[in-house]
Amino acid sequence: MWAFQDKGGRDVCLIPEATGLIQELWRDKWRFENKPKKLFYVSRCYRYERPQAGRYREFTQFGVEYLGGTSPEDRSEVVELLRRCLDAVGVEYTLNDAVKRGLTYYVEEGFEAECSKLGAQKQIAGGGRYAEGIGWAIGIERLLLAK
Repeated sequence: MWAFQDKGGRDVCLIPEATGLIQELWRDKWRFENKPKKLFYVSRCYRYERPQAGRYREFTQFGVEYLGGTSPEDRSEVVELLRRCLDAVGVEYTLNDAVKRGLTYYVEEGFEAECSKLGAQKQIAGGGRYAEGIGWAIGIERLLLAK
């Protein structure tokens, strides 16, 4: 992560992804409101690592989250929405619906959409279930490379 102090000496961090923030909002506020909650977001995100082909330090993430739903119906709904989004863009992909995701907040096997045209960095979308809900995100820059 890009973590540093601002001019006032305060610790700040550029977000590496948005799902963690959404989980925090659910735990602190939204879980007390009407359930379930479905939302989408578009966010600029940042990685503190060496850029690679299709993997940049700054990138745009489009994501969908379904919070407070019922398993397995919520999973079916978000995976179908991912398929529809990718089909609408016209990218050829394969969907693997049983993968280990690298983020520690996932509580079961996740899913990933891959485009073999991209080589080693072939993942264009990924998601899964976490304690508060289920969702996925697409890296917009990588999706554009897959077109």
